[in-house]
Amino acid sequence: MTVMVHEPLSHEDTDVLLEGFLALETPEGFRAELIDGEIVVTPPPLGGHERCIGQILRQVIRYSATEFECSCNKGLRVPGADGHPDSRVIPDITFVSIESDPFREAEAWMPAENDGIVMVVEVTSSRPRRDREAKRAGYARAGISFYLLVDREEQTVTLFRGPDGTAYRHTDQVPFGKALPLPEPFEIELDTSGFA
Repeated sequence: MTVMVHEPLSHEDTDVLLEGFLALETPEGFRAELIDGEIVVTPPPLGGHERCIGQILRQVIRYSATEFECSCNKGLRVPGADGHPDSRVIPDITFVSIESDPFREAEAWMPAENDGIVMVVEVTSSRPRRDREAKRAGYARAGISFYLLVDREEQTVTLFRGPDGTAYRHTDQVPFGKALPLPEPFEIELDTSGFA
């Protein structure tokens, strides 16, 4: 299900949209997000999607030079595109600094500008354009240092880094099967051979 708003919203309209979004009752396992004024409800993911998430989690937790806390369901509030309210997104994985521990006191929709967020991960599903464009732009606006995109349709893994407040300045991409270097604080070669 998708509800789209194309025009910039007034403050009152923004409040109504947000109120409606927060009042949604989604079926168990479904995920509701508000992305640049668009309400998006996604069904539970398929097995290949979850396999990619599991492989990333295992490698980062096991081999990284730094310890991280992570969540696979943390709601983040990211700055919306021009004229839209803040987006409410749920990355497939959110990695945070263990020292800052922002999850401990976090509200349901934690501000993504939190300095403790190190990397967010999205694995594409049936509508990859949102992960490729709208979410990437939102994460850059929030200043999240790293955005890892596993694009199952294109069979590529891309690391976006160096946000400047509007976009990511650097992109590293490999096809499935090649290792993707994750720089500090990770300092690992992410094995993508099991993503296909």
